[in-house]
Amino acid sequence: MPTLRSRKVSQGSESVLSSPVGGSRAGSQLSSPSYFRGEQVAELLAGQDTASDDLSSEPESDTGSDFEETLKKGRKQLATVAQRSPVPKRSRQAISEKKIVVKKINSAKQKASPAPQSVKMPKSAPQLSRRPKRALTDKENDMMFSDSDQDSSKISVSVSPSKSLMQLSKRPKRVLADNNQTTEKKVRRVWMDRDHEVSDLSVTIKPHKSAMQSSRKPGQESKLNNSAQNQKKDANNLFEAVKLAKSAMQTLVDEWLELYKQDKETGLLELLNFFIHCCGCKGVIASEMFQKLQNAEIIRRMTEEFDEESGDYPLSMAGPMWKKFRQNFCEFIAVLVRQCQYNVIYDEYMMDTLISLLTGLSDSQVRAFRHTSTLAAMKLMTALVDVALNLNVHQENNKRQYDTERNKSAGKRANDRLEMLLQKSKEMLQNQEEVENMMNAIFKGVFVHRYRDLIAEIRAVCMEEIGVWMKRYSDSFLNDSYLKYVGWMLHDKQREVRLKCLKSLRHLYESKEISQKLELFTNRFKDRMVSMVLDMDYDVAVEAVSLLTLILQNTEDVLGNEECECVYPLVYASHRPTAAAAGYFVYIKLRRHYDATLEETIAKERGRRSTNGEFIKLLLAFFLESELHEHCAYLVDSLWNHAGSVLKDWEGMTELLLEEIGDDEEGLTDQEESALIELMVCSMRQAVEVHPPIGRFSGKKLLTAKEKKLQMDDRARLTEHLIVIIPQLLAKYSADAEKVANLLRIPSFFDLDIYSSKRQEKYLDLLLKQIRDIVEKHTGIEVLEACSRAYYILCNEEYTIRSRVDIARSQIIDTLVGIFTHSAEDLLHEVGETDEDNLYTVASSLKRIAALYNAHDLSRWELFDNCYRILERGIDMGDLSEQIIVQALLCVHFHILWRLALISDYPVTKEQLIGLRKQRNMVLTACQHGLSNISSQVREQSFILLCDLLVIFSAQMTKDGNEELRPLVFTADVSLVSELLSFVMDHVFVEAEEDGDDETVKIEMLHKRRNFLAGFCKLIIYNMVDLRTAADIFKQYMKYYNDYGDIIKEMLSKARQIDKVECAKTLLLSLQQLFSELLQDQGYADRASVQFSAIKDLGRRFALTFGVDLMKSRQSVVSLHLDGMKFVFQRHRGFDSPLNLPFLDVLSEFSCKLLRQDKKAVLAYLDKNYPAPLGAAPDEWLPLASYRKSLQARGDDDTMSMISGKPSSLRAKRVAAASAKRRRMEVSDTSVDGAWMHSGGSSQLGRKLATPVLTSTLLRPSQWDTGSLHSSSDQDSEKGSESDFAHSRSWLGSQNRNKQQNNQVQKNKVVKNRSRQKVRKQQLLSLMEEDGEDTDAGPMMSDATSEHSDANSDINLEPLSRRGRAGLLQDLFDSTILDIDDF
Repeated sequence: MPTLRSRKVSQGSESVLSSPVGGSRAGSQLSSPSYFRGEQVAELLAGQDTASDDLSSEPESDTGSDFEETLKKGRKQLATVAQRSPVPKRSRQAISEKKIVVKKINSAKQKASPAPQSVKMPKSAPQLSRRPKRALTDKENDMMFSDSDQDSSKISVSVSPSKSLMQLSKRPKRVLADNNQTTEKKVRRVWMDRDHEVSDLSVTIKPHKSAMQSSRKPGQESKLNNSAQNQKKDANNLFEAVKLAKSAMQTLVDEWLELYKQDKETGLLELLNFFIHCCGCKGVIASEMFQKLQNAEIIRRMTEEFDEESGDYPLSMAGPMWKKFRQNFCEFIAVLVRQCQYNVIYDEYMMDTLISLLTGLSDSQVRAFRHTSTLAAMKLMTALVDVALNLNVHQENNKRQYDTERNKSAGKRANDRLEMLLQKSKEMLQNQEEVENMMNAIFKGVFVHRYRDLIAEIRAVCMEEIGVWMKRYSDSFLNDSYLKYVGWMLHDKQREVRLKCLKSLRHLYESKEISQKLELFTNRFKDRMVSMVLDMDYDVAVEAVSLLTLILQNTEDVLGNEECECVYPLVYASHRPTAAAAGYFVYIKLRRHYDATLEETIAKERGRRSTNGEFIKLLLAFFLESELHEHCAYLVDSLWNHAGSVLKDWEGMTELLLEEIGDDEEGLTDQEESALIELMVCSMRQAVEVHPPIGRFSGKKLLTAKEKKLQMDDRARLTEHLIVIIPQLLAKYSADAEKVANLLRIPSFFDLDIYSSKRQEKYLDLLLKQIRDIVEKHTGIEVLEACSRAYYILCNEEYTIRSRVDIARSQIIDTLVGIFTHSAEDLLHEVGETDEDNLYTVASSLKRIAALYNAHDLSRWELFDNCYRILERGIDMGDLSEQIIVQALLCVHFHILWRLALISDYPVTKEQLIGLRKQRNMVLTACQHGLSNISSQVREQSFILLCDLLVIFSAQMTKDGNEELRPLVFTADVSLVSELLSFVMDHVFVEAEEDGDDETVKIEMLHKRRNFLAGFCKLIIYNMVDLRTAADIFKQYMKYYNDYGDIIKEMLSKARQIDKVECAKTLLLSLQQLFSELLQDQGYADRASVQFSAIKDLGRRFALTFGVDLMKSRQSVVSLHLDGMKFVFQRHRGFDSPLNLPFLDVLSEFSCKLLRQDKKAVLAYLDKNYPAPLGAAPDEWLPLASYRKSLQARGDDDTMSMISGKPSSLRAKRVAAASAKRRRMEVSDTSVDGAWMHSGGSSQLGRKLATPVLTSTLLRPSQWDTGSLHSSSDQDSEKGSESDFAHSRSWLGSQNRNKQQNNQVQKNKVVKNRSRQKVRKQQLLSLMEEDGEDTDAGPMMSDATSEHSDANSDINLEPLSRRGRAGLLQDLFDSTILDIDDF
């Protein structure tokens, strides 16, 4: 953008308007670079004015020429004037102010004006610039230039562009500083483009209006302010250019270098101010300040200019723009040094000053200065490292040229060239020494102090850059003097610092040559690097594993077996990047023990086509030795990215499995064969499903086109190979249940279309034959379920092979049903002792049928009757084995489910519904009887089936238009629910010591118990069982929190969504049950006992579950308090304290969840219905005093759920003030309401809490009278809680002392009531008017209040009005509420 630049003219120099021949240009100082987008235009310089006013009286002429011709004419006229009237030297006081106005005359509107004057074009006219433009507003078009020697002569230049003037450049615009708009010296600036001519430009001189009024001498302050403004403008220009980065950094640096070469001080000041602005500081280093002040004083002044209100600065700000600024800032420094590396950095001026400033700023207490200067210094150091490397290269080239020239013969040798090369070598050595001195100054002045800075970002910058220095300039920096800093910072507490250290080291260990030089460092910090693989931050752990992998690759025997064993278990980690990094480590480790040449030799000898056999054996050995984890799928996933080609070598794996081993050869062991089959199956799953195993991914991964093609190719390849091989594998390992169960998973990964497209039906028949043989041979549940799953996959209706598979499946089912029917008839008709062979036949056939029944509909074989008859005999007589009963239960259960699925999909008849309901009731009855069976397996299976059937046949089955199924809905009765709950209490909440010492068994048993508890909780949250049933489970919350805490907490959350009040009462019921059990065990409740403390802790934990929004749980918490009081004072008569009185301590844990007005209401209810008798022992009633104190306590909890608001108008404020006055008066008048009334030595209940008509719910309940014992919520909590309830003895004593005053209080009350009735009507009318304005739409009930109301509640909660919810906090902080005034 074009910028008119001012020049400083030395005092006493001749005016520029004097003779161009004799005039000499004084040494000028540029305040900012010039940015012209058009042709080169001279700067319009303002000089000393003459006494003559002829220049301003000459008329302007419209020449119609371009801008250059206008300037030529102006020069001639100015030269003529100068010859006629030479400019004498004048004192500053006599100088009159003139104004040069450069106006553009519109060709369509020619006006008379003074004759244009020529302007001298200096030699140092600014060149074309690529700096970004800035947009000029009307106010920003005025800019001031002042002469440094003549403050009173104010000359302004105004340039008016023509309408055809256009801005064609797309460079970014810069915004003028605000302080440039407030000065008195203004100049009109214009955009000029090289493609458009500027015509009709005239120059006139006219005096400024304030010229005659200003007689003040130019002072040092004006000069300093002018320089500061110029320097601030320069820094803003460069800062904005770097921030926007629309032009290359090379261009910006070249422009700055041009300025620096013209005037070093001005250019350096612009650079220094640029760094100051990058820190976020608004201060400017002026020329005067730079010349006279030391760095410490300059930094102090810049600190004073820093905006301390905001801690943000460019490097700390978020957003893409500031992230880009950081990159541009670092790039600018690198380009600056690169462009200055041949001359400027050696001038002992620019670099010395810059390093000195950055060193001082890096020691500042201001974070912005310290962070920005440290980053700048580190990047400057990195750029100097590159300069040093270039010097080394030039020195080597120079030395080679010198040696070549010197080795020539005497006749061919050029001595002058030798001298030149020698001189050049000396210069480069001197430059090398200077660069090293600069780097040493930065390292000792900045790095040594900032690598341990308090701010983690600064430490991270230091660690990142020192790694770059050691990598690039290893000859100088790769030694222990520098490596020690990185090693020390490996122990840093901040993750980003540790991460930068590891990344720096990783770049070093990537080079095998450098790794050899790091032997001492590796041995010193090896233990720390190994321990970081278990870092709490995943990114650090991944980087640590990658670093150890490089050390393993590029060093010899540095990592021993102990260090490697710390990495091996990470292949089973749940974090996939960590597991993948550990997998690559394992892959490298195994490859070091793998000899490819030997493998090829062995493969040829044994006729193998694959050369990965030995590597697969090494992998199997690693898998078997890793006892920490047994899941092969996680190992395959960890190795997939690096050893995928080996893991997908299914041909090599099957060759190892089917290989015939000779007498002298060593084959796979049985354990290795099982591991290899599992490894092969897991690799197939990974290739076909293309996603990590469960626990290592969240969500479904979207595959790219390349990944989808690879997936299809892998699936086709494994199908074509395994279709032929799988029957052979099943035949070989048919007797081994574990191997067969894994092999039967392989068909699920097949592309079944290949059976028909490739004409491979014969292999399908072989597969079906093998599956049938396995079903007939095995009785294990896992194997039978694998066969059933294989049949289900092969029977898919989408494939043409379904008919073949269906025939084979029907044949095996016919055989099994025939065997079962025959043996069951024999068993049911046997009398006396049963035949063991027949029992085994029934049990084995039932297992096979149940496994098939799970995935296939066998209802057409009519198995229900025989199975139920077996159940009846087994449960009633108890002479059948538990295996038979369990499998019979499963069969009848699956029969019910398949029948239900059939009638749900097709039209149902009444007979079908009746038949299904009858069978369902039979199954439920059998399962309920099974809950009391002597066998634990029968009880557990019966419980699981009952929970499932209650959910299936609940009311939800009639949804989605299935009203015809309503006759099938079943609701559990009380006896069934009681039996289910008893099972949970007996089988779930048991001690872990009963499981033995085997950790595996303990984990399995815990998993089984969690399933039992989840099954029963499912009945509660789906409202199939009464919510009160959960009380027995809630009371186990704290005791078994580690095992079942998550399940109970989730059930509590779901139950609260069903009914908040009922859920709160259930929580209270669980606490009451625990308290009653305590009373039964001890006879009384010791408040200091461990058991009672456990109940209180449970109540506190329950209270936390209500959350912070008290409005949502308002009704439920109040109901909880009322029911708790009734429990405490039930069947209480006389003066003795109730037996349940300590339970009030438990109830106090819920007081913090009451709103203020609810606390008052609950307290009034307590005082009314359950007063402490007079003359009672104070120690016995301490729980009551403690509970009352909790209700009187004023906490912040009741304000957290409210929304604060301000009165919307002045009227609202007046209403609020009037309401406060009324409350103050009414509270004082009704201070005896709700009090404990005592007369005649006997306790008398106080009257019911009176709610004033149309008053807000925020009004306080009745206050205690100073002369009586009436209840006061806020007054007691604010004034008397410390004295009255910290020592209950004095509180009870005060009752006896004030007993005699009650009669007088009653008389005073009558008098007050009479006087109050006189003004009641007027107050009521005003109250109705004001409340009507506050509540436009009437009272608004809260969610918790409106959704449920307790019919048995003795307290009516006052709803919050609309105004009350918006202005609640105002009332809470009202002085009248706080009882500041004395009543």
